[in-house]
Amino acid sequence: MTVITERCKGCGLCADACPKKIVALQKEKRNKKGYFYAVCTSQESCISCAMCATMCPDCAIIIEK
Repeated sequence: MTVITERCKGCGLCADACPKKIVALQKEKRNKKGYFYAVCTSQESCISCAMCATMCPDCAIIIEK
């Protein structure tokens, strides 16, 4: 899972949709628009279900597995 940080507005829909609960909002860094963006906390645990990408209204998530 890769997040295009400049597209992310930190809505959290991806984190809510993740069945493995490995998507969270960044709490330290912001993108250029000032939003805390989403990150995958455990790439190894990602099952590539694409629920996060499906829920993202800004198409900011790419699934690569």
